[in-house]
This record gives sequence, structure tokens and C-alpha cells, in this order.
Amino acid sequence: MVRTLTDGRSTGAFFARIGRYGLRAGTALLLMLAQQTAFALKLDVKVEGLSGARESNVLALLDIYRERGDADLTPARVLALHRMAPDQIADALAPFGLYRVQVEDALKEPSDAGGTWLATYRVNPGDPIKIGSVDYQVEGEGAEDPAFPKTFPMKIGDVLLHSDYEKAKSDLRYNATSAGFLDYQMVRHQVLIDPVAYSAHIHVHLQTGPKYRIGHVSFRQDLLDEDFLQKYVTFKSGDVYDPDDLIGLQSRLLGSEYYSDVEIIPHTGEAGPDHEVPIEVVAKRNKANKYRVGLGFATDIGPRLSLDYRRRYIGRHGHKLRAELSLAPALSTIELDYRIPIQDPTRDYIIIKPSSSRYDTDTRKGWTHGVQAAHSTLTEHGWRRNIGLDYSYEDFDLDSASLGVTNELVPSVSWSKTVSDDPINTNRGYRIKYALLGAVEGVVSETSYLSGQIQFKWIRRFTRDYRFITRTNLGATWAENLDDLPASRRFYAGGDSSIRGWGFEALGPNDPKTNETVGGRYLAVGSLELERRIKGPWSAAVFTDFGNAFDPDYEQEFAQSAGVGVRWASPIGQVRLDVAFALTKDDDSGGLPPARLHLVIGPDL
Repeated sequence: MVRTLTDGRSTGAFFARIGRYGLRAGTALLLMLAQQTAFALKLDVKVEGLSGARESNVLALLDIYRERGDADLTPARVLALHRMAPDQIADALAPFGLYRVQVEDALKEPSDAGGTWLATYRVNPGDPIKIGSVDYQVEGEGAEDPAFPKTFPMKIGDVLLHSDYEKAKSDLRYNATSAGFLDYQMVRHQVLIDPVAYSAHIHVHLQTGPKYRIGHVSFRQDLLDEDFLQKYVTFKSGDVYDPDDLIGLQSRLLGSEYYSDVEIIPHTGEAGPDHEVPIEVVAKRNKANKYRVGLGFATDIGPRLSLDYRRRYIGRHGHKLRAELSLAPALSTIELDYRIPIQDPTRDYIIIKPSSSRYDTDTRKGWTHGVQAAHSTLTEHGWRRNIGLDYSYEDFDLDSASLGVTNELVPSVSWSKTVSDDPINTNRGYRIKYALLGAVEGVVSETSYLSGQIQFKWIRRFTRDYRFITRTNLGATWAENLDDLPASRRFYAGGDSSIRGWGFEALGPNDPKTNETVGGRYLAVGSLELERRIKGPWSAAVFTDFGNAFDPDYEQEFAQSAGVGVRWASPIGQVRLDVAFALTKDDDSGGLPPARLHLVIGPDL
């Protein structure tokens, strides 16, 4: 039986007509797709009436703006995005308290197939909504706890900014956990908008629950003595439970390099009626040994091979060992550094440091051997203070004269501090060190003297492309005469980190008989440098260095150099290549002052 529609036509005839219409529509669609393939759609979007953060937020959330460059954009998609744009603009402005936003939208089609569509939105943001009432309540055991503000940070009459509202809630959550209220609940937190009165009503209710405290801290590991590990715990049982304290403990243990992984597990389910939470620290031991082989070059000492060995832990009480060998034509050293943590192991330790050095420079040749024992501690203000006692044995030839063998026992104290945004490639920072040392005749030493030194380096980037670097090195020694001082206690100048344009330790008082450098009892060296970024990590610099080592028993000479350099900010620090002209150096050629090439690789501070 043939079924009929309401107009009396047969079902078969109806579907036949649909087929013909479908064929025509399909043909038109194919032609339109082919035309779109031939001509990529161009779209320009303009938003007027906004600026600053409001404009940025609208553009970030406006789909028609974000998709304007898509290769597969179609006219149908443009129309759909244009219809959604006013609502998206209103939603993007709501976080700024703007709820009466008016948008005039216009979409202009191109006159030809390859033209540009233009979508324009003129926005009148209107006045921001203001807070009409604040319902803020803290209930429970912590209702009177000073961790929670007495009043909500947002006040009646303030503009409703959603960012301020979310920050206020986040601060409340943080205050709750840091004050030990781990079971807190924000039972109500909402903002209601009254569109008629055009005012906002804030409701924030927080239920604190009980206050938790830290219980016993135990360690699950197989490396170090637990009594020693307890020194890393800066809080005690019964203190208010603060997650930041646990994060700090984890950070200190990882920073010690004893462990490769540290997990802090608070057993809140075992708190009991006193609400003290047992803390378990699960730590996985790190690899014991670390090796490093390095190749480098510095103009002062030539090519250098360095071997570095570190033992991260020795025994059950966290002792550490470091051995370093550096081989270079002008200066070779071997040094052991044995450290024993004491008191606060993150700040205090005993250093025992045997060392040997071989010098083969223009001013001195020979060996020095020594051993240092020192107590090193980090003060509350960030100063590293070392108080130690050094024994040294020297056998040097100073230019053409032999100084023979020297033994001395030298007490010393030093303070040092480094502050920087990045110690490798620094934009803002400084390094400073004070040192005082001396010897007493008859106490192993053959002479008496007292020596002090100040070293300072300061770096500041004052625009995007410019950096200013200055450094100074000042020293003074009180002794009867220069001959009373061993070669290693005399001051010299010249070299990569002193006065460029001269060789390593080539400057200082000269012996009038041999005209060779013998060092001095005083030192005053300074440097000024301006660096400009060229492109990417590359920079250029101009500089001047000045000063010298001096001694009142010898003729005083002032030295100065100037030069230019190229810098590359590598991942391991600045690579600095300088050409320095020794402005005060005698030269009979009558041309440019003598020049010297300096190459240094290493961190800024």
C-alpha cells in the first residue's frame, strides 16, 4: 500500500524530489569547497574601546581572533564565530567586575573572492560592579586563631575583581594548612550578582576543624645514623603542623647529596586524640662517588687538565671528601678537602684541607705544601665565616734569587658572601670577601706579620642590553720589611682577573739590581667594564684596569690598561675573549701600546 503525506503526494514522488534537490545542493557545495581551496580565506579582527589587561584577556578568550589565521577557516565558521563573539567578550570582562558590557559588532564580507573579511567589535565596558555585602565567617576550633584575618580582605564598596576574590580564598586555605588545620572545609564560597541593584554579594564560610601538631620524626633509610639525621629537623615534636616545615626538611636532605630521593610521609590517620601526626622520612641513598674530567684554557696558566673526585658520604655521620688535581704549565695543584658536618650540618662543618702547588711563572718557581684546619659556618645574614689554622712549607726561587725553605703556622679568619640572581650569567649581584691572617715569630714561623685583604665584584644590568661590571682588590701587610714575607704572602698584580695587558703576577715592585718583580706589601687594583648585548648570547665589552702591587722600600709604579672584548653567555658561564693594551708599559716602537690576549671561561661570580 502506498502511504501519502498531508498534501496527497506519494512518498515515492517526495523522495525523488529530495534526490534532485540533494544533487543540486551537493554540486553547489562542491563548487563552494573548490572555490575556498583556490582562495584561502583572509580575516582581520579589530576590538575597540579596550586597553591593557582588559584587552589582553578579551583577545585571549575571543575565538574569532585566535582562529583568524587558520588555513581551514570557512565562511560558515566565520559567521558562527562572529555570532559567539559578543558573549565571549562579556565573559572575558566579567573577571574585572564588568557586568554591563555593550558590544557593537559588525562583519564585512569582501567584495571579491580573494579579499579580506573584517570583523569589528566596539566595546563599551560600562561601570564595574561594586561589592554590596560581605558575609565572612570562620567557625570551629580555630575561630579565634590569629592565622585567620578578622575581616575579609575585600570590603564593601570595592570593585569586584575575581582575581582578588580567588587570591583571598587561596590565602585562607594556605593559612588554614600552615596553622595546622588540616581538616578545614570551605563550606560556602560564592559571589552572587544582583543585576537590578548592580551589586555583588560575597559569602565565605570556613570550618577549621581541629588543630594538628607534628609528632615524632622517624627515618627509613640504610645510610646514616638517625641521631645525625635528626640535626636536619629544625622543628620539634608538638610544634604546629606546617607543610612548609616538611618541604624544608625534604629540601635540606636532598641538598645534602646523601640521597637521590626523599619522601616525607605524614601519617595523619595515626594522629590520635592529641592530634599529633607521626612523620616518616623515606630516603634512597645517592651514588657514593662522582667523577669529573675537564679541559680548559686560561691565558694566565695556559691549557689545563682537571680531574675531580667526590665521595658524597663516608661513614655513618655524613663525612665528605673531595680530591681535585689541576695540571697546567704555569700552575699545577692537588688538593684534598675533607669535611665533617657539626651542629647544623647544612651550615657548619670542619674542613681539613691538605694541598700542594707547583709554580712556574715569570716571577716565581717552586713548590708550596700546606694543610689547613678550619671551622666554617654560614651566619644568619648569609655570610660564610671561616676560622682556621694553616701550616705551610715553601721552597721558592723568586726570579733570580732563591728564598730557600720557609715554614710557618698561620691563624686566619675570613668572611665571604655572594648575592646574585644567577651566579653563572649574572644580571644583578655581587661577591665580597674579607680575609685577615698572620704569623708570630717563634711559633713555627720565622717572622711576624699581619695581612688583610678585601675583594669585591659588582654586576648590574641597567637596561636590557647593557651591563656594568666593576671589581676591586685591596690588600695590606704589616711587616718589618718585604724580606720577612714568604713568596705566597706577597702581593702581585697582572693577569686575567687582575690587570689585563700583563702576564699572570707580572706586576709589582721591581728589584733595582735585576729589574725583576719581587712582590709587595700592599695591593690596590680596580677595574671598570661596560658590556653591550649584540645578538642572542653574544656581547661586546670595553674596559680599563688599573693599580698595582706596591712596597714602600721600592719605587712605586702605577699600571693601567684598556681594551675591548667579546662575550658568549654559555651554559657553564661566560666565555670572555679580551684584547688589552698596556697603556703604561714602556715600548720603544712608537706605535700602539703593547697588547695581550686574554681568554677566560667561567661563571660571573
